[in-house]
Amino acid sequence: MASNRPSQKVDVAAVLRNVGDQFRGLNPNDPSMWPAVPRYALCLAVTALVLVALWFVWLTNSNDQLESERAKEVTLKADYQKKVAQAANLDLLKKQREQVQQYVTLLEKQLPSKAEMDALLSDINQAGLGRSLQFELFRPGSVSVKDYYAELPIAVRVTGRYHDMGAFAADVASLSRIVTLNNVTITPQKDKDVLTMDATARTFRYLDEDERAAQKRATAPKAKK
Repeated sequence: MASNRPSQKVDVAAVLRNVGDQFRGLNPNDPSMWPAVPRYALCLAVTALVLVALWFVWLTNSNDQLESERAKEVTLKADYQKKVAQAANLDLLKKQREQVQQYVTLLEKQLPSKAEMDALLSDINQAGLGRSLQFELFRPGSVSVKDYYAELPIAVRVTGRYHDMGAFAADVASLSRIVTLNNVTITPQKDKDVLTMDATARTFRYLDEDERAAQKRATAPKAKK
């Protein structure tokens, strides 16, 4: 036997009026006393604002990160292209490196060691005597230690003929070790054929292991206390 239920009709207008009435006369200083609908609406609005704010903050950080990654991409591409070019010229670079090492070795051979300095000074003296020059002064100065080498100045004063002095300078330049003549001054004597030359001969030598270690210690930054 079928039963007939009475149909229930919802008065939408009354519901809307009731909701609207709940939003009237609200005390903004005490939302806890608001009716349920305004209270829930406020919670939803605050939640939405927080979510929107977090979204924009995250979006801004993501944009900054994206720009940073794009800049890194440009740098990595340039580095990659550079390394590709180096890899393509690897054999040529190896040959150039070998040539540079050979050249450095050749230069090092032209620098005497500490033990060979006396022999070099003797060679300079013999070069002058071999050109019939008279040494009035041959005085080695104090050694000046540089980063990778040591420099020895030698005060020289010789007397002789002009062409003999020129030949002496050429002989010094052709020594197997590096020697330079600096601050050259030539003064004529009473005998017009005789001249006096004052000069500073500079020779160089490489540092031995102890000197290089001492130089590194001297140039190393002092540890902070």
